[in-house]
Amino acid sequence: MSAAGDGEDGAAAAAADTLVLEITEAAASPSSAPPPLPIPVSALAAPLPSATVLAVRADRSRLVESSSYFRALLGGSFSESGSGYVRISCDLAAAVQVLRYLFEPPGSFPISHHNFLPLLEGALFLAVESLLADCERWFRTVRSRNSSMVVPLDFIIETWYFAQKHGVTFVEDVCPGYLAQNFVQVISSRSFVHIPYDLLCSTIESPHLTVDSEKQLCEAILSWISASRQSCEQSVSNSADNQLSLLSKVRVCLLPLGFAAGTKRNCFEFGNNAVCMILNLLKDSLQTLLYTVTDDNLDSYRIRLTEYSKKIVLSGCPQLTTQFLYISALPTDLDAVFKRTIVSDVNDGCFNHYNGLVKKAKTLSFRNVRIVDLSKCPNVHFGAAILWMKWAFPELRTFIASYCLLFQFEDLQYLLLRCPWINEINLSIDTSVILSKYSIISSRSEVRRDMNQNLSSYYMQSGLYGTSVNPVFSNISKLILEGRNDITDMNLLEISMLKSSLCYINIKHCTLLTDDDSFSYHKDEHAHVMAFRLQELHLEGCEGISCAAMSQLVSNMNIVKSLCLRETSLADGALCNFVGSSLEYLDISETVVSMVSLAPVIRRNSNLSCLKTAGCRNLLFEQGEVQSTSGNKYGRFLQEITSTCYLEDVEMGWAFCPVRVDDLIPSFSKVRRMTVGLGTTLPENILHALPEICPFLESLVLRFQVISDRVVRNLLESSTNLQVLCLHYCLGSLTSFSFQTMAPALRILRLQWVTPWITNDDLTILTQNCNLVELSLSGCKLLDSSSQEIISSGWPNLACLQLEECGQITLDGVDSILDCKALEEVLLRHTGRGIGRTIITDAIRELPLLRKLALDLCDASEGGYDTPNVPEGKMMRSVRMSRCKKSAAAGRSCFGEAPPSSSIPKPVQHRETIVLEWSSRQLTTTVVEERL
Repeated sequence: MSAAGDGEDGAAAAAADTLVLEITEAAASPSSAPPPLPIPVSALAAPLPSATVLAVRADRSRLVESSSYFRALLGGSFSESGSGYVRISCDLAAAVQVLRYLFEPPGSFPISHHNFLPLLEGALFLAVESLLADCERWFRTVRSRNSSMVVPLDFIIETWYFAQKHGVTFVEDVCPGYLAQNFVQVISSRSFVHIPYDLLCSTIESPHLTVDSEKQLCEAILSWISASRQSCEQSVSNSADNQLSLLSKVRVCLLPLGFAAGTKRNCFEFGNNAVCMILNLLKDSLQTLLYTVTDDNLDSYRIRLTEYSKKIVLSGCPQLTTQFLYISALPTDLDAVFKRTIVSDVNDGCFNHYNGLVKKAKTLSFRNVRIVDLSKCPNVHFGAAILWMKWAFPELRTFIASYCLLFQFEDLQYLLLRCPWINEINLSIDTSVILSKYSIISSRSEVRRDMNQNLSSYYMQSGLYGTSVNPVFSNISKLILEGRNDITDMNLLEISMLKSSLCYINIKHCTLLTDDDSFSYHKDEHAHVMAFRLQELHLEGCEGISCAAMSQLVSNMNIVKSLCLRETSLADGALCNFVGSSLEYLDISETVVSMVSLAPVIRRNSNLSCLKTAGCRNLLFEQGEVQSTSGNKYGRFLQEITSTCYLEDVEMGWAFCPVRVDDLIPSFSKVRRMTVGLGTTLPENILHALPEICPFLESLVLRFQVISDRVVRNLLESSTNLQVLCLHYCLGSLTSFSFQTMAPALRILRLQWVTPWITNDDLTILTQNCNLVELSLSGCKLLDSSSQEIISSGWPNLACLQLEECGQITLDGVDSILDCKALEEVLLRHTGRGIGRTIITDAIRELPLLRKLALDLCDASEGGYDTPNVPEGKMMRSVRMSRCKKSAAAGRSCFGEAPPSSSIPKPVQHRETIVLEWSSRQLTTTVVEERL
């Protein structure tokens, strides 16, 4: 009895310690429905029916111990304190999560971004101190993970709004830092534009803000501002103030010049101020930096480097000098005198304080940085920059310095010596305009006066110049030297020692190279080993490699994935020796191969996504220079590629003759870039259907095709990804209607001899409909000097401008063209005799990024142009000046004016072209017997 009595007492005690908790959704309307049946807490883990009321049996003691809310409700003077049935009204989902947290075994109910907000809301309402602590601990742990963004941006935004409403300070402390360290991922999210202003502002101000470049930050801010202007959440005045506040946080002196100029299109005041600051820095950046060092105000000039940085992109910043690199990595606690010494030493081309700097700054290394891009940074001293990369980025893997003409082969050797862990290097420059097929009248060379005459002595004085370079060649896998026609056979021989690691090499248009040291033909065993290991090889324009050497080279490449042999000696005999089956990219344009050798290559390489065969006339014939082997049957060119490949990049001319849309579907359904040229004609129905055939089309180049308003208008309206449209020598009846439609994605437009009707009004409409960075017009004779202002104000970020036979655009000079500060390439031919004698020096001085300039002596207002030996700018690659034949009848004119006795204009005949071409070492002046 006593045992039974004790059991009954225990059961009674347990029953007394259990209560039914009825939870009503706070937002629900009152209901007269009967109370729900109680369920145990353990049942909360299962999916629950959608309801506004839930009854749960729970342990009273556990609730009182864990929650201040229940402690007051159940243990105080409230009527519920002695009741076994308690009703509360709150967020039902939050209450369920809190109960699961309290009653499920520890560790079986983890916190995640899926349940964090309900838990936090429930913990706040029910005053569960331990849960609040766990929520804070979890949220701070998320912030501490630096590998990648582990929770979605939507969650952060929602949590931020919740924290501001309920005063949760730890969320407000963590969110800006979390977004700052993951900013590169944050801005790629569609939700970025929904970040509230105060959170975005705090994120940008965070010392942990990590971006690849200042341009990336500015682009993000501008996209946020654009979205903000379209919303009605803020008043107009507050919105404008917020926008100015955000833009003021951009370090405009670190913006690429072209990008800064482009912002003038939509934010004129900001863009104009940025361009002015950049141009002022170009005049004297050293004094500016020395002043800021003295005032201890370097933040505006520091490149943003943090422990989370992975990529540093400074491309297109001619205002940057090596001093900018060093001050960005200097410890903030260094004294001003030492900082001034560093800045001065780097500027003087010596570095006596290198060891001292390393000792003081050894903790300032950024081990997560893998990529550095210094392209189009002509004022960087690369010897000092290499030392900077050595101590600042000990895990650097990729270095890019394209269009840096003064980067010499000795710099490359020193880079490999000091940074042996690098495995990818890109040193490409513009290819030479002088090809071997041209008739050269005369040529002379002279050493550049601004060349670094003694690089080795600079490297010696740093105390780090080694004696052996062979060991450093063990990690390089990718080397791009495109356009460097000062690379010699001896240089190539040194590169051939990279046999153990090099699998990608691009030596396009390295025209000084010959058979003697070509990869496969060299007597040394390195050549064969390297060819066998190569996965990518680009030899475009290397015409010095003989057919025999080419054949041996191709026969040794079994695993190559990307192969460019454009404008080489490649023929059927060589291509038939190719047995690889891993090709993804193949360019054999302007060679003499036929279907005899090409068909087996296409059939064997089903992963081929890029095929370029423009100018291959032999594809039309039954066979080329070799006999078809027994049983080697092949179909038409189009039949071969459509039965095997799904192309993304295609460039074709001869033998490419589709007659039906079905011929191109589905093998062309993934095409992004297409070029169709001489040798084929696409019917209008296929041209009109291109947006349907190629829904991802980004680039389209048509040469000698028949086009119409219907075709062009449909391309601009339906190909929403179209960025490049080039129409060369096309026939048809285009009118201004073709371009009277929005094309927001279009960036490059070339209209050569297809739109003679273009007027200034048409140009104005174009500036409103598309944001171009490259414009090429030929044969637009209705344009005049007012066109310059339309072009420069409408497209302030224009990088390439080519105008030929375009009326009288330059009759009054070129002032507005020189206002396009982002120009990198300019061609003006037969555009009006108003160009001054000093145009070359003026253009180099006014356009810091200018690399290529082409003029016609016909347009010279004073009969010619001054040709400087040493240009002020270090970017200049080539200057071309064409001149025409003079006839007694036409007198001095070369614009095709009719002589007095005739009403028919004479065609313009060009006599020769004078070419000034700079390399890293010399200036070469060449006279070519034709127009270039």
